[in-house]
Amino acid sequence: MQGRRLTIVQLLPALNAGGVERSTLEIGHALVAAGHRSVMISAGGRLLDQLAAQGSEHIALDIGRKSVATLRHIWTLRRLFSEIRPDIVHARSRLPAWLAHLALRGMPAPKHSASKLPALIPPALKPHFVTSVHGLNSPGAYSAILTRGERVICVSNTVRDYVLRHYPRTDPSRLSVIPRGVDPVEFPFGYLPDDAWRRGFFADFPQLAGGTLLTLPGRGTRLKGHHDAIELLAGLAARGLDCRLLLLGAREPGREAYVAELEALAQRRGVAQRVAISVPRNDVREILAITTLVLQLSTRPEAFGRTVVEALALCRPVLGYAHGGVGELLAELYPEGRVPPGDATRLVERAAELLRVAPPIAPLTRFRLADMQAATLDVYAELAGG
Repeated sequence: MQGRRLTIVQLLPALNAGGVERSTLEIGHALVAAGHRSVMISAGGRLLDQLAAQGSEHIALDIGRKSVATLRHIWTLRRLFSEIRPDIVHARSRLPAWLAHLALRGMPAPKHSASKLPALIPPALKPHFVTSVHGLNSPGAYSAILTRGERVICVSNTVRDYVLRHYPRTDPSRLSVIPRGVDPVEFPFGYLPDDAWRRGFFADFPQLAGGTLLTLPGRGTRLKGHHDAIELLAGLAARGLDCRLLLLGAREPGREAYVAELEALAQRRGVAQRVAISVPRNDVREILAITTLVLQLSTRPEAFGRTVVEALALCRPVLGYAHGGVGELLAELYPEGRVPPGDATRLVERAAELLRVAPPIAPLTRFRLADMQAATLDVYAELAGG
């Protein structure tokens, strides 16, 4: 993106962890690197230090709390937009999108020329409104706000098809498919962690040492398919395969009952000594790199499936259900890893096949971080230039 310096405001509920948060920071980083001003509005979170180190600005505002009291932030946002004078307001979640949309309705459109007014400093004009659809949200009026941007960024063809199916009045020309991407520097092909990291990891999880490692990354919700992963481990054990399973990131505050449920299932299936359930960790790259088979077993279709791309970027095989964004990625990048959703028998068979002889993996030439950043900045430039 070239031309004049732009100011871009991105809105999201918080800055803790997740695909939305990562994408927001990645775009902020690209904006600053290109000489533009990057501002983010959220309730804050553990990624604030990273945001500041990358050169973006942050305004703390709790725009993700589902409460009538949150509506007061409509006027706060309108004031902030008038002060910041952004070229683009980019909403990445439903409630922030509604708040931004209502705030922007009270600002004059560019066709009302401020030069006709006697004020020395003309009022700020309405910025362009961009939305992103990161997930397959329940269709309805509340979710429809994410289809009302001047440009609607969809993270996969799966999402684009979902939007057009459930919101048929949406103009297809406003939809831009921009998949998430990985940085090949951060996830280099064939990367292996050093011995010191390995010793520390297996000291933390001694039950994972000595066997073939399977890893399912995902937060602590049953939609991620943790039960299916444990059943897969039991099925492989019944075939005489010495495998171990890491449920990476499933142990979260407030999910204690769910974790206990998973531990009870592993106990009943006789694989409790082969399963580890971890908190979210910052060494995902290292863990994926030592994993023999990465699992993506979400029981409902997902919008994208960044872990699929991260694992394949590292040259690690992926086994996943062939639906949603995960199925879309596997069909293009690693079709041997696809299994019909919920087919427990085929899941065990395909896992055993991949553990025996995994087809070769080629270095990624698509789904790179730089591609995602450039495409998003081009959307901003097109709107701002228009």
